[in-house]
Amino acid sequence: MARGELWLIRHGQSTANAGAATSAVDASPLTALGREQAALTARRIGRAPDTLIVSPFLRAQETAAPIIERWPGTPMQVWPIQEFTYLSPARCVGLNVRERRPLADDYWRRADPAYRDGDDAESFAEFARRLRAFHERVQTLNGFVVAVGHGQFFHAYRRALAMGLEVTSQWMRGFRAADLASPLGNGEIVQAPLAGSAL
Repeated sequence: MARGELWLIRHGQSTANAGAATSAVDASPLTALGREQAALTARRIGRAPDTLIVSPFLRAQETAAPIIERWPGTPMQVWPIQEFTYLSPARCVGLNVRERRPLADDYWRRADPAYRDGDDAESFAEFARRLRAFHERVQTLNGFVVAVGHGQFFHAYRRALAMGLEVTSQWMRGFRAADLASPLGNGEIVQAPLAGSAL
């Protein structure tokens, strides 16, 4: 069983977070504020991570860049810890966060773990498999581990650690309510156990 410390870091503010329309879910860059948040986050990491895990999405990669610059010897790995893409990106091209909100509300009201909004979207059941895969994989690591990723992914992971992960409508609704009430902030760091039971 792994022993150590796990820091989960949400990416800095992206252009999509700031209200800009999106063309691709993985390609929203950081804003000037997001770059400042990324630099501040890197300064808060006072020792070299033993492992740096980064989402493949651009906003997470850009947030990780100052950490890599500060601790250039840190081994970095790209893991599939990207955001939960529950809305079809093809349906959302050119929409900003406000314009996507009715689509998001419809998805979460449905609360069907098997539902996919399109061939390019992810069901909640698939998202849950990624959460479990992350948990299993991260437990094989030791030392100081830093993961740079996304708000919903890390919020769902923390909730699963605290109360288990169930692929049910009830779990989905509870998670959505909690995520709306207290989302992770851009650049926020939270700590999680690096060892524990299965989700």
